[in-house]
Amino acid sequence: MGDVAGFMLAHGKAGFGYGHGLERAQRNKKLLVGRNIVDFEQAACHVELAGFDDLARFACAFREYPRRVFTQELGGKRVASSTISLANTLVVLYADLPNQGRYVSYQATAGKESCSVTDSTQDISHYAPIVHAESDISPLPARDDSPPDMLHPVKIRDLGSLARLSYDPEFPDEQDMTLYAVPHEGSWVLGYITILDMDKTYYSFNYVALESGPEKNFLKYRGSKGSDPVFADTFEHGYTYLPIIKVKGPHPIFGL
Repeated sequence: MGDVAGFMLAHGKAGFGYGHGLERAQRNKKLLVGRNIVDFEQAACHVELAGFDDLARFACAFREYPRRVFTQELGGKRVASSTISLANTLVVLYADLPNQGRYVSYQATAGKESCSVTDSTQDISHYAPIVHAESDISPLPARDDSPPDMLHPVKIRDLGSLARLSYDPEFPDEQDMTLYAVPHEGSWVLGYITILDMDKTYYSFNYVALESGPEKNFLKYRGSKGSDPVFADTFEHGYTYLPIIKVKGPHPIFGL
């Protein structure tokens, strides 16, 4: 995270320069960042979350294999982050790190959620390994204001439709149930990311407008009862729970 400085445009398979080399580099869409040659149109995009619990929920909630979490310096403080890989954008979700440790511990048992940073894996819990980095975790240049993979906004009528959208018939055993709550024009939206693979890959942010930010961390749903989803912080058997990741502020990646 942070600015990526000191890079030069590469031209051809070897050698670096400006003038005609710059024009050739733009045609080849290649960029030298540090010691890495990356596509010119690929970039990293950083999205700050409302708090560490949101990051822990993203990395661990209802995942058979929790995501890796990194820590590094950003803006003079230590932050924790995890990533989403889009076709041309590495989305870095980050939040303040509450304390040092080796694992993110996450539990959704006894009817409630619990998140912390710990040094051991002795308790019954989901654990995301923490990797402490001393430099930028991505070789890609940062483009927070104009990420290459801008999501296409699609307004959905109601929360029930949004919950049903999370079912993917192509990968029924690998469902990603994550919802994102994003501030927008003085209010909030709650959305789900979908992917369309064609010659190119397209991403949509399917959202429902809310009157205020969700105060609870999950959307609780059971289609067999014919009832509407409700926000919840506790768990009951027989329901589907979609974790909500709250974004701290508006961000261009969502296309709103």
